[in-house]
Amino acid sequence: MKLKHLLPLLAFVGLALLLGRGLQLNPREIPSPLIGKRVPAFELPALQEDGRPLRQADLIGQVSLLNVWASWCGPCREEHPLLLGLAKRRPQLQLLGLNYKDERGRASQWLGELGNPYQAVGRDERGQVGIDLGVYGVPETFVIDRQGIIRYKHVGPLTAELLRDTIEPLLDRL
Repeated sequence: MKLKHLLPLLAFVGLALLLGRGLQLNPREIPSPLIGKRVPAFELPALQEDGRPLRQADLIGQVSLLNVWASWCGPCREEHPLLLGLAKRRPQLQLLGLNYKDERGRASQWLGELGNPYQAVGRDERGQVGIDLGVYGVPETFVIDRQGIIRYKHVGPLTAELLRDTIEPLLDRL
């Protein structure tokens, strides 16, 4: 049998192996070039009038969890009770919110109805800070160490299992 007759078979096998490997990957695990790097410089106005602004400097000196959310985001509503529970279990954790491309009134109302687990919420109306952080969409969550270095990024809604098995053990180590 000639080599030219085997080429289509070899190409098919190669493609099948490549596609098979792709099916084993987790689409929520999107590598971030910011892992291991300092949070980009930013300063956002507070979402609520009685709140404090959110700045890069707030992420230095203590371990922080930065949650990117919006009132128009269905999965954000799903994960919200988990954030409330995390805030109760870990009062020493600095839990911060970045309200992404949202209307101020709706976002404030959303927190008023569902509860506010955040110590500060910054308003990123144009999404520029989200772009600087490499946000693909909402919700996304970042774990940031005391030096302001991003140690973990999760794309999509948090789950109880993810908090228990990945995020909280990481928080304990930091």
